[in-house]
Amino acid sequence: MNSTLYLAASTSTVFGVVAVLVAGILITAGLVWAIRLGIGVRRREHRAPRPEEQPRLPDSGPVRESHEMRAPHEMPRTDGERLTPHELRPTGGAPSEEQQRGRWSQGSSGSFGSGGSGGA
Repeated sequence: MNSTLYLAASTSTVFGVVAVLVAGILITAGLVWAIRLGIGVRRREHRAPRPEEQPRLPDSGPVRESHEMRAPHEMPRTDGERLTPHELRPTGGAPSEEQQRGRWSQGSSGSFGSGGSGGA
């Protein structure tokens, strides 16, 4: 019998078992370190607001969405000089006198380039 072959096989098996154990210990240590780091970060964060610090509904009830037609501001006339942004009015415009939403006329194509015939 060749005892060298058995000795080599048992040595590689022992080395494999030791390598798996060392890798398992390193992974476990890394996970414990990550958890401790996460706990430390969590302790430094601001606390959650208490129920009395939460936002409340206004006394008038929930705010609803409003729909209105807006008329744009007219562009200020200048004598050829360029306007800077702070010389312009805000883009919101003012409430329009006509509050009905514009609709497509009957028989129109409905969209640009749709190829509609304009009447059937």
